[in-house]
Amino acid sequence: MFSPARSITTIFLILLSVLRMAGELSFVVVADATTRSPLPFASVFNRDGKAICISDRHGRFRQVDDKDYPLTIRYIGFDDEKVINVATDTIFLHENSTNLPEVVVDSRKHKLLHVLAYVREYSTLTTYSDTITLFREKMVDYMLPLEARVKFKGWSVPRTLTSKSYYRFTDDNGLDSVSNLCNNHFSWSDWVGLAPTISLPHRLVYADIATDTLRGKYSPYEIWDKHFDKVTINVDVLADTASRKWVPGFGGFFRKAIDYDYFRITFRYDNIDGGKLSPADMIGCNYRVESNGRGRDMFRFNHPDEPFFVTTQADIYILDKEYVTEKDARKWADRKFDINDVGLFEPTDAPQLPPDVLAIIERVNNINHDLIRQEIEPDKRMIAKYDGRDNFKIGNRALMVLKQLSGISSIKFHKNRNNQWKEFRLKAKTMFGTPLPNDSIYGCNNENAVGKTDVAKEE
Repeated sequence: MFSPARSITTIFLILLSVLRMAGELSFVVVADATTRSPLPFASVFNRDGKAICISDRHGRFRQVDDKDYPLTIRYIGFDDEKVINVATDTIFLHENSTNLPEVVVDSRKHKLLHVLAYVREYSTLTTYSDTITLFREKMVDYMLPLEARVKFKGWSVPRTLTSKSYYRFTDDNGLDSVSNLCNNHFSWSDWVGLAPTISLPHRLVYADIATDTLRGKYSPYEIWDKHFDKVTINVDVLADTASRKWVPGFGGFFRKAIDYDYFRITFRYDNIDGGKLSPADMIGCNYRVESNGRGRDMFRFNHPDEPFFVTTQADIYILDKEYVTEKDARKWADRKFDINDVGLFEPTDAPQLPPDVLAIIERVNNINHDLIRQEIEPDKRMIAKYDGRDNFKIGNRALMVLKQLSGISSIKFHKNRNNQWKEFRLKAKTMFGTPLPNDSIYGCNNENAVGKTDVAKEE
């Protein structure tokens, strides 16, 4: 019986053997240890934990310099990570056997899907002279309506529940510093959410093991791989406008014509039964975005007219999924829970952090924030010198002039006078039993009011 997976594996091994014999093996292949099929877009890190490349759609990446070893290979959905100490031609990864429990709708009232996830991201902001490196881990959630008629629309982009950030600032002079805060928000991770419900290609619907490639005008934009109830999709978002459906949160950025150099994302699904992929089937994804600029002039990190470059690489691990009622969804939206109870729950299949990230974390955790605040010298240029005059009275006079010019003082005066007249009439009724005429304060002046009071006293 013809098997697509066996055919792919055979072709892959034959190609590998031919290249060995020809002595032209200049690349490394990342493959599944069980099926022997290549793993496209696996992440490759050097000895310092820096991402240096990603395997192509055939699972290949070019041999790197010896100084970059040992290499670390990561692929979401596969156990931990693979460390390679010496150059080799093939790297096999083992698929993670940990699955999320099946989600069952137990009532017709449960119309929304609530998803809880753990996110790790590695981002950089670079100019010709300065660089900001960010490692952030955070807990996020999503709320997705299952039907169009549900009034509560929820949110499909990640909402941060809690997070920890670690920044390192470097310049071209070799100076650096670290912090847990930064005024420049440049990460792309806030816009990569859960993909909407997507139909499988026709050839994958009834097959147990199969692959399919959807090609754009110049290159493939989706590569599908199905292994029984597991499906992996590698998407080149820039290859075709059709692939933008996987990242709906970026719609506004595409309309602004942001200059993206690289945008690839890999989705993994489990427990697939039928011809559609839904957010409830997703178990994780990883992506890398490289751009020239960020879409708006939101800070003055760079010099005027100097370009800046942003890179975000992140992994999303789905931790929990449940169907909730619209009432419960609104409680989640209103944050009617103790935010202190939301900790960072690292998944068991998350790999160890690279050494350079651990070094930044240690430096940030050792910062004495209280001591820093105490040692800050006030800027004396912002302190006014006392010149013997009553600055407070001068300020009041200036404020009164501004109020008169704007009409604020006049409006307040008439409002207070009306209130005083009403209070006066009420007291007169209490004292003499006869209410004064219900004249507006604008119909009589203060002298008339006092005169009426004097007559009443004489009587």
